[in-house]
Amino acid sequence: MNTSDASSHTPQIRPAPQDTSRILERRRVAVELTRRRLLVGGLPRIVMSGEVHYFRLHRGDWADRLDKLVAAGCTAVSSYMPWLIHETADGSIDLTGTTSPYRDLVGFLELAAERDLLVIARPGPFVMAELKNEGIPFGIYRDHPEAIPRGWDGAPAPTRTLDYLDPGYLAEADRWFATILPLLAERQITRGGPVAAVQLDNEVGMLSWISGAPELTDRTLTALADRALARWGREEASERYGADPQDPTAWAAQWRAGGTDGGTTTQQLALHHDLGDHHRDRYADYLRHLRETAVQHGIDVPFLVNLHGTAAERGRTFPIGISQLSRSYAGVPQTTSGSDHYLHDLTVENVPDLYVMNAFMAAVHDADQPLTSLEFEAGDGDHGEDLTRRTSPQSLDLKTRLCVAQGNRLISYYLFSGGHNPPLDAPAGDGNDRIAFTGERHGFAAPVDPEGRTNESYPALRDAVRAVRGSEHLLADMDEEHDDLLLGYVPDHYLTEYAHPAAARRRELVRDIERMRGMGPRDILARALLLGGHSFAAVDLSGAPTSAGAALDPAGPALALATPAVLGRAVQERLAAFLKDGGRLLLHGRLPVLDDDGTACTVLADTLGLAVDAGVESTDHYFASVRATGWAGAQPEVRVGHLERLRTTDTPGTKTETLVQDVADGSPAAVEVTLDGGGRAIVMACDYPCHLDFWRALVARLGVRRRIVAHGAAPGLVATTTADGTGQRLLHLVNVAAVPQTFTLDVAGEPFAPGTPLELPARSGLMVPAGIRLDGAVLHWATAELDGPGDGSTLLLRRGAGPGRALLSTVRDVVADADAQVTRTGDKVLVTWPAGTNGDRLRLRLV
Repeated sequence: MNTSDASSHTPQIRPAPQDTSRILERRRVAVELTRRRLLVGGLPRIVMSGEVHYFRLHRGDWADRLDKLVAAGCTAVSSYMPWLIHETADGSIDLTGTTSPYRDLVGFLELAAERDLLVIARPGPFVMAELKNEGIPFGIYRDHPEAIPRGWDGAPAPTRTLDYLDPGYLAEADRWFATILPLLAERQITRGGPVAAVQLDNEVGMLSWISGAPELTDRTLTALADRALARWGREEASERYGADPQDPTAWAAQWRAGGTDGGTTTQQLALHHDLGDHHRDRYADYLRHLRETAVQHGIDVPFLVNLHGTAAERGRTFPIGISQLSRSYAGVPQTTSGSDHYLHDLTVENVPDLYVMNAFMAAVHDADQPLTSLEFEAGDGDHGEDLTRRTSPQSLDLKTRLCVAQGNRLISYYLFSGGHNPPLDAPAGDGNDRIAFTGERHGFAAPVDPEGRTNESYPALRDAVRAVRGSEHLLADMDEEHDDLLLGYVPDHYLTEYAHPAAARRRELVRDIERMRGMGPRDILARALLLGGHSFAAVDLSGAPTSAGAALDPAGPALALATPAVLGRAVQERLAAFLKDGGRLLLHGRLPVLDDDGTACTVLADTLGLAVDAGVESTDHYFASVRATGWAGAQPEVRVGHLERLRTTDTPGTKTETLVQDVADGSPAAVEVTLDGGGRAIVMACDYPCHLDFWRALVARLGVRRRIVAHGAAPGLVATTTADGTGQRLLHLVNVAAVPQTFTLDVAGEPFAPGTPLELPARSGLMVPAGIRLDGAVLHWATAELDGPGDGSTLLLRRGAGPGRALLSTVRDVVADADAQVTRTGDKVLVTWPAGTNGDRLRLRLV
């Protein structure tokens, strides 16, 4: 790495805002995860962070970037700490800048502490970040070729991944951790330093997934054989996979061929399923090893696991990352997961993606693990520096608002600041000889560009942070409130990253699973629920004991589930019991008739008394169409992409009513089934369009009512509430539509701000208080956001672009800013103010 630190553009450095010794003394406090909150010194906090890569900046620029972070309102800085950067050409590790100022991690941490910034440390071993070898030193690949995985047909891994459990790699990783972790431990917040959390590795399993190449080293194949023998025994394992686990040659050939080496279709499907399942155990073993090593080196702040999975501006594949890694953190004390998402603009198309991503993450968390976001997309979106896209600044604000409404306690904007890629110590002969493959400049789309200039996303980030911090004193101790509804998450529906090129049936099944799972065919289920006015949680239907919502309560919320024909036997049995005991189910997609390994399984269908006569697909020449029956009122005939013609099987104790018919022959394409035990199910075996009134009526048919009803709103408004244990609330409104919205609201059956239409400009959000207690007063509602905690006798509001109103109950006098009008009727005080400068602060004082 180039050791020069010439910086012709070094900015003026402002002095640290406070005395360092006082900061460090105050910071000898605990950081803990409890009740899905992030506590710092015992107080619930929402930590707003930004990613700054010190190793991509001249040392003279660090203070400027950190000062810009503080000016934006952030309270933490996050950074990768790459092994590749800190290991020198002779194999030694420099963390103090002795060999290059780019390596002065200690100096960077000290500057962060001077600015009272918490530090989210991300020491790898893998870090990605467009670095060569994903941040692993070149020598590791050279010295440990046996750690380079082989995939299908024995081909070498096409990415720079490694076998995480290879002893040679693990020994090298332990050497790296033995150097950097003690340094971080000494600088933890619990010891007076700034380090408040440590991320374990980064996006584990992502490289194998995106390349479609599983890790089939000899070591993995031996572990698979041991696993098969322990679970199935030799004879049954040989039948299940088409190879004898005690014949290493035949065993390796069959697995590397994806079950196509003379195997049956059933063996092919079983092999692929169990291969993905085993990889999840391997990733858990690896991350468990890293965590134990970190604890041994003195780390006592929380651990974070970064989840990957967004693609093509969508979050449909994100739950693959949850499925891959949840075994490594679910139920693990003082450890939680964080999202890593790149959705660009938030629209009616992908806003359900982000909502469901958060809900599915929470579904596998235990009662203490909060949501976090470790790579929260920031910037103008021109990541390729080719102007193929420009993300609107408003999207950062919209995504921030939605995530904090769903309980995110840490948001780290990635990247906050760009930089440059210095040369490697030793030339690699790879065209640029730099630490990364993006060229000299890096992070050109960030709010602060490589040269330190801000773009239009910087004020948007600052405004989003201000909105969060304005209500943090309430929001950090609140939970999202939900309708009487859960969305089902099936981890095995996302065990789809591997399919051998010759495994035709496996690939066919994966295509159908991808089409139907999660949010439903065409994403209609999640989109109709969210944009139709429902807020909902999710439940992990695998029954994993570590997840907070593992048990299905038949007397509790209704369950909505999007499913392909494949649904594991254990899940089918769980749903069947749920219905028999009186539960309510909305099933969308296909009627499940297959187990995870492709064998027949009709447990749920038999309980419902249903079977499929035929599946029908729309084509260029056949236009499958359906019509709702009379229950829904006059509805048009609509074309669908697929439908299943259902028939009843005369199962005793079930009663069936047709809700939607195939117009071609009158066959049921959606039915309602009532069980003698009180259970009710709606089976939607067609991808009915996203007609919001239709879906609202369908969900209401199961007895689910909307807590929040927006009168007059156009599609694109997302509304939910958060509340604390005493009933104080914040109402979160996010308008992703390209048009302004004017509407009135009912919340839990009561009008919000009666007589006051709420106005939201296009692509904007609002977080307004309700039922907030002050000293001798209650703020019933306000149409403006809070702008800080005040002092009990002072209410701070942030003006919007238009006029505003607030209603309080108090016998105390209320004094407002000069342009506000105060009108008292008994103990009710109405404060109104005219349109002013957007963002100005309004003070109301109780005297």
